[in-house]
Amino acid sequence: MKNIQVTALLIFFTAMSGCVKQNSGGMTIINGILSTGVEIGYPPMEYYNADGNLTGFDIELARALAEKLKMDINFIDTSWDGILAGLDTGRYDMAVNVTVLPERQRRFNFTKPYLDSSMTIVSLKNSTVSIRTPEDIKGLRVSYQNETTAQYFADRLRRQGINFYTFSYEKIINCFDDLKLGRLDLIIVDNIVSANYASAENSPFEIIWQGPSGEYIAICLKKGNDALTAMLDEALDELLKDGTLPNISYRFFGQDLVTPARLTN
Repeated sequence: MKNIQVTALLIFFTAMSGCVKQNSGGMTIINGILSTGVEIGYPPMEYYNADGNLTGFDIELARALAEKLKMDINFIDTSWDGILAGLDTGRYDMAVNVTVLPERQRRFNFTKPYLDSSMTIVSLKNSTVSIRTPEDIKGLRVSYQNETTAQYFADRLRRQGINFYTFSYEKIINCFDDLKLGRLDLIIVDNIVSANYASAENSPFEIIWQGPSGEYIAICLKKGNDALTAMLDEALDELLKDGTLPNISYRFFGQDLVTPARLTN
């Protein structure tokens, strides 16, 4: 009986190792699958459309990369504040739409950037709130998505002695919902997302301040996964050259935001 149990266990673990064994060089968690961490509910980057289909700039970008690398794609939805931890624990191979910051570069691998964004401040149209600089938000009700560069931007303002009421949300859509309901005065968010909300038909939102560019967005991977990082960078360059990435950018942004970011880095 003991020998039968041991044999059964050996068969089980052999089968499992074939399922989860990493590619040569330790590139992906599961052979032939590019597992991708995303925070669904962040239009125009990752969201469900009216037909219930997962789409967005980063979704189509990841699909194009997987096709270029001759892999299947697997999207793993996770909250934004845990998306980098998911790389450390091996939940997925890469995370998309991650701003490149020095402290993150010390802990993770990054491809070259594929987007250049900037910080914005959004209000309701015809709002009595009027600001010329971020410092003018003193005393106002300001929201942002937690653990994003918008929160870091707000933290820097507070360290400068500018006091305002802060409201941190897990999802960016909650910020816009509460602004629309009059529970907030302003939202701090990157320009790609704010432009998507402000440009929608009959949108109640408007961008009232925009900072300079220079917040570069890239694909983030576990530290030391240099082989997959290099393959993704090469694939990104090929997709830029053949027009795939600019076309995806036009679909979701109405302009090519990829080429300038790739060519200046």
